Amino acid sequence: MSRSKHWKSEWDMFLGSDGRRKYNPLCKKCAKDCKQSYKAIVVECPSYISKRRQG
Repeated sequence: MSRSKHWKSEWDMFLGSDGRRKYNPLCKKCAKDCKQSYKAIVVECPSYISKRRQG
């Protein structure tokens, strides 16, 4: 497998229709390395605190 095909297979979940990497809107401005794909629903993020959260 060539290097570009290997890269594309690794980043397939993050690639948008234009071929560029896209992250979840909550992760775009975050400085941490735990960025999630725009296709995934954020289940847990250690640095995100919702304003709706009770407690």
